[in-house]
Amino acid sequence: MGKNYILCIDQGTTGSRAFLLDEAGDIKGSAYSEFRQIFPKPGWVEHDAEEIWKVTVRVIRQAINRAGIGLKSICGIGITNQRETTVIWDRKTSKPIYNAIVWQCRRTADLCEELKRKGLGETFRKKTGLVIDAYFSGTKIKWLLDNVKGAREKARRGELAFGTIDSWLIWKLSGGMVHATDFTNASRTLVFNIVEKKWDEELLDILGIPESLVPEVKPSSGLFGKTACAELGSGIPIAGDAGDQQSALFGQGCFEKGLAKNTYGTGCFMLSYLGEKFVESKSGLVTTLACDEEGKPAYALEGSVFIAGAVVQWLRDQLKVINKASETEDIARSVKDTAGVYFVPAFVGLGAPYWDMSARGAIIGLTRGASRAHIIRSALESIAYQTRDLALAMEKDLGTRLKELRVDGGACQNNFLMQFQSDILGIPVNRPVKFETTGLGAGYLAGLAVGLWKDAGVISKLRKTDRVFKPKMKASQREKLYRGWTEAVKRVKTSLV
Repeated sequence: MGKNYILCIDQGTTGSRAFLLDEAGDIKGSAYSEFRQIFPKPGWVEHDAEEIWKVTVRVIRQAINRAGIGLKSICGIGITNQRETTVIWDRKTSKPIYNAIVWQCRRTADLCEELKRKGLGETFRKKTGLVIDAYFSGTKIKWLLDNVKGAREKARRGELAFGTIDSWLIWKLSGGMVHATDFTNASRTLVFNIVEKKWDEELLDILGIPESLVPEVKPSSGLFGKTACAELGSGIPIAGDAGDQQSALFGQGCFEKGLAKNTYGTGCFMLSYLGEKFVESKSGLVTTLACDEEGKPAYALEGSVFIAGAVVQWLRDQLKVINKASETEDIARSVKDTAGVYFVPAFVGLGAPYWDMSARGAIIGLTRGASRAHIIRSALESIAYQTRDLALAMEKDLGTRLKELRVDGGACQNNFLMQFQSDILGIPVNRPVKFETTGLGAGYLAGLAVGLWKDAGVISKLRKTDRVFKPKMKASQREKLYRGWTEAVKRVKTSLV
């Protein structure tokens, strides 16, 4: 058997997935496992980076076994990851100095407000395309250096390494030989200049981050290094790397200006491909680096919702009103509407286009007639409403109406949610046969680098549509429901903080 499989590693916020991708674009031997979510204080979210590595290795082994292939059949590895989540480790021991601080974590909100008060918002925005927010990695790095004993001194001596989770996995896979990331992940750190495409000395200095701490930045498709670890042996090229949302954009075949996708995962992330031109958002979105058809850096507009699929996880794990996520579709359909209930899941603040770090979640409009089903339906609808928030902002920045939304991620399996999404947007929603396009994008990037596919044109043909959801709701009803949502958001922003 020839070397004709790509190992795709999709390292997400709540779990890690691995699968093998063949030349026809078919997924073989998928495996998935969750890992712990650590909440030390209200608004704080952490992961154990060592646990992430162990879980990732486990699902890799399971995927390879289920695919029925050997390591010699793997011609390359593609990695995609939860972005912004920050880990710092000791270069000599490869041990993290502290838990990974997750993108959802709000512990640096006060530091962000201090930076804004100093008038640095535009400085960061012009160079990084981002707003100053606890979401991004930069202030998390500063927190770790300031709060872990001896960390800043070790960092100054060049003994520590920072990375988003892709860098951590590349380091582990390469046996500590490679400290690297790609342009898409670097663009989410708040200290990478996306105009000049390099780490920014001024921004690093503002946050007190030694340049020796940051990884080398490479194109998303290309050789990062080769495996050199007991778990996967030696010599397999690590050939693709992209942050989860940019990877999904690539996996959806969005290489042309104006094509947009939305990923329904733990959060919700809408990206629209821009190409070579940097466009600064005026509507509460951010500009970020994505991948062109060769896997090189290009620009995209992005809107980020912090809590999407995680609201269903909350219903299951905290409120315990469902046993599994798949139940929500039938429960939502069991009632004709939410009976006026709106659920604003601002558990870790509000992301785009609001950027309100102090907002907190609320269920509004409750009456004696409100039931479990109404609350569950309102939770699903909240995902669609937040997506419309992003779509309206994106249309304003682009100066044109979105004609279609390509969707992916676990929650896009929910037919009720996808139909409501189409209704509340008023445009078709296009769901692919293979909805885990986050992992596919990383696989395609790796496959291009090792020559499994000759170009992006071949990859585009691998995407097949499963179903197109078309709007059925009257425009008047759509606007009435959305006005109710915007009123609910106002109350969360003004009366609960």
